[in-house]
Amino acid sequence: MAKLLIIDDERAIRSTLREILEYENYEVEDIDNGVDGLELIKKKKFDLVLCDIKMNKMDGMEVLEQALAYSPDLPFIMISGHGTVETAIEASKKGAFDFISKPPDLNRLLITVRNALDRGTLVTETKVLKRKVSKTRDILGSSDNINKIKETIERVAPTEARVLITGANGSGKELVARWLHEKSNRADSPLIEVNCAAIPSELIESELFGHEKGSFTSAVKQRIGKFELANGGTLFLDEIGDMSLSAQAKVLRALQEHKITRVGGEKEFEVNVRVLAATNKDLLKEIEDGNFRMDLYHRLNVINIHVPHLRERIEDIPEIAQNFLEDICKDYGMPVKKISEGGMLALQNLPWTGNVRELHNMIERLIILSDKVITEHDVVAFANPGGGTNIGASSGTNGTPSSSSSAVPNYDKFTNFQDYKDYAEREFIKFKLEKNNWNVSKTADDIDIQRSHLYSKIEKYGLKRTAE
Repeated sequence: MAKLLIIDDERAIRSTLREILEYENYEVEDIDNGVDGLELIKKKKFDLVLCDIKMNKMDGMEVLEQALAYSPDLPFIMISGHGTVETAIEASKKGAFDFISKPPDLNRLLITVRNALDRGTLVTETKVLKRKVSKTRDILGSSDNINKIKETIERVAPTEARVLITGANGSGKELVARWLHEKSNRADSPLIEVNCAAIPSELIESELFGHEKGSFTSAVKQRIGKFELANGGTLFLDEIGDMSLSAQAKVLRALQEHKITRVGGEKEFEVNVRVLAATNKDLLKEIEDGNFRMDLYHRLNVINIHVPHLRERIEDIPEIAQNFLEDICKDYGMPVKKISEGGMLALQNLPWTGNVRELHNMIERLIILSDKVITEHDVVAFANPGGGTNIGASSGTNGTPSSSSSAVPNYDKFTNFQDYKDYAEREFIKFKLEKNNWNVSKTADDIDIQRSHLYSKIEKYGLKRTAE
């Protein structure tokens, strides 16, 4: 239900407008002067304001200017018994949606109110969509690792050098690729992204290079591939470690000769493409296992940018969390919540198996489930780190751990948060290893960490396979 505010010093006008608008199922408040009206606008969220021009204490035009300075997208309909063309023009210049003379024509008033509300909704939706699809998010953080990445991007982006971006899933590899494109000389040309892990091996060549009609059973028409679509711009090959060997050979040829041939075709097409690649795998180990071409690796790895795991830069968590907090609250159209000092410390002490992506999801969950201030208790109750038991599954009705649940450890045995963090990480790794029948390679992929890092964790926690 839309919430409207009427600001007018004539009681009869306020009463009439309120009665009509409430009959149309609008929620209405009214006030008899501009000063108090402006205070209400600052305290409450209104979808539309109907404001008289000639009033005591503060002129309606002044209310309009100050209100729009505070809330630029708030629609205003100005009302006056002394309306002139000049007044209407002045109101429009100051940002009013429309101007109506007293006594108002009720049909015109209702149509104008409806149009103003529709326009306000469209403005809000447009801003949200623009933020989601057109703006490249900033690389947040000021740790040494992140500063080094930012400096490398500034230095490398204007060149034509190929870049291999490495790091765990959810760490922000795609964001690094976007900024390399944004700051390059190709920024006005397209950035085409291909997730090699999401495309079946038998279709990856068609996706990259296109195909001619009839080249295979389902090729009912000609298709332009990603290399051609990215011509003049940048091609980002995400998760390139999952690309088939036959596709790798064709990518290598395209990088060497700057030419491609569509599947089922004979004609060669010249392409001018800068290739960026990313992977969460150890490509040197993949080469050793015969899953990746060494010559392609060296072609792609002119510059290497490694994106660190979130747990390797916990000093950046407050800045990242605050940014996510503001963006998500804006998307939900709610006042921005706060995170207490204890809540932020609790966030920094979590294991972060899911990286920055997990942090974003966690902040969204905390916004939905917490009060105005997100506390340490909220983080413990709702964060659900490491993909463990669902919220409430091992809790009593009052939100405290249930003594009857074997999934909940005895918290009294932990002297500090680091002890609990180590315990949770050990149990999580042990659970995943047992689930994957102690296949270390599969477990490493499952929890998105390097195999060598998993071996170190197994040794650190003294984990051993139970004899069967």
